Amino acid sequence: MIELSRTQDEEVGDGTTSVIVLAGEMLHVAEAFIDKKYHPTVICRAYNKALEDSIAVLDKIAMTVDVKDRATMLDLVKSCIGTKFTGQFGDLIADLAIDATTTVGVDLGQGLREVDIKKYIKIEKVPGGQLEDSKVLKGVMFNKDVVAPGKMRRKILNPRIILLDCPLEYKKGENQTNAELLREEDWSVLLKMEEEYIENLCVQILKFKPDLIITEKGLSDLACHYFSKAGVSAIRRLRKTDNNRIAKASGAVIVNRPDELQESDVGTGAGLFEVKKIGDEFFAFIVDCKDPKACTVLLRGASKDLLNEVERNLQDAMSVARNIIKNPKLVPGGGATELTVSATLKQRSSSIEGIEKWPYEAAAIAFEAIPRTLAQNCGVNVIRTMTALQGKHANGENTWIGIDGNTGVIADMKECKIWDSYSVKAQAFKTAIEAACMLLRIDDIVSGIKKKQAPGASQGPSKPKIEEEGDADNEQMIPE
Repeated sequence: MIELSRTQDEEVGDGTTSVIVLAGEMLHVAEAFIDKKYHPTVICRAYNKALEDSIAVLDKIAMTVDVKDRATMLDLVKSCIGTKFTGQFGDLIADLAIDATTTVGVDLGQGLREVDIKKYIKIEKVPGGQLEDSKVLKGVMFNKDVVAPGKMRRKILNPRIILLDCPLEYKKGENQTNAELLREEDWSVLLKMEEEYIENLCVQILKFKPDLIITEKGLSDLACHYFSKAGVSAIRRLRKTDNNRIAKASGAVIVNRPDELQESDVGTGAGLFEVKKIGDEFFAFIVDCKDPKACTVLLRGASKDLLNEVERNLQDAMSVARNIIKNPKLVPGGGATELTVSATLKQRSSSIEGIEKWPYEAAAIAFEAIPRTLAQNCGVNVIRTMTALQGKHANGENTWIGIDGNTGVIADMKECKIWDSYSVKAQAFKTAIEAACMLLRIDDIVSGIKKKQAPGASQGPSKPKIEEEGDADNEQMIPE
């Protein structure tokens, strides 16, 4: 079950709890059928039908939203982080999230957008300053200074950037070798060869007149000397992920061997390279990029803990923004969607032939777990609220009526601006039902329930108490 919420988190980044609640409820309603000796495959068939129909309902009530319209986007992201800690800085976090995700969106053609949050959005947490100082950089920043601070420029306009992932120092052999030198001159020849090797490397790179050289590996003193003589700034031992981001932002290509450099590998997309001191550390900024496909979110705040909390909320907000960019459809939040699905499925169930009708209807009822849990969390009278909501949704109308999560009042979600992203909901439904089916199909789960049903029949009273305790647990999860 825990895997479910992990998948949900990786896929869409939100709705992790809903999945668990739903799957648990699905299994809970299935139990009654298994007692009646229904075969699990029958239940699974019904569930899968219910899943298809519920996705169809989602499609029907979904609203398409314009990704370019910032106001709507803000409302959406705000509804996702309204309940979390950073709710009080609502607009700030929402703004950061939207800026960051629109920056790194890549068009795959056919109207598809791919937004890779993990790879191309780096969140740099810098303690000190205020939350209001947080911003999205049009480029990248990383916690490094140039190699020779005194001799190299720390501010370069429109730099030509070369990215390497090879060491600029004399290569040591793969295995240890001992060289015996008979004449003294040979020793100086050896040293000279090392120097020439490094000089060659540097010359090959300097041919392209770069202003900034960044390598993931080491950079020897000698190479450093050549570069500073040519007025080139160098940064060494950069993390691979950071290097990828710089490549995306400045349009450079990461080169593995200096002799393979081409003009096209030089990144010219950045507007400014600068090393600034924030707090007591130096940070290098590569900013003002023309068309950056990667960015850094710079978070400032009073303490480390505060920053971590903000970062988590920002992650959620960015996932929401990403989902909308990928699939610009919305469904109502606050349990409204689940109630609509539930009502529609109840209606459909009367038209289903044969034995599958009952599990299908049960699946419909299981969807009500979400609004019920919401009502519980608000501390209102659950039964009254649920009955009122079911009445409103009875014939599949009033799709937008749900629960306001802060007050527990029944309200119109359109007016409260409580939305959910379509992809989150669809993913949650799919994950939950498929997992429930999978668990039902495992024999031991089913037989465990059967044994519990008839303790007196076969084994007599000598049955140990332990098994019952273990089995009883899963019923207490959802208070009736």
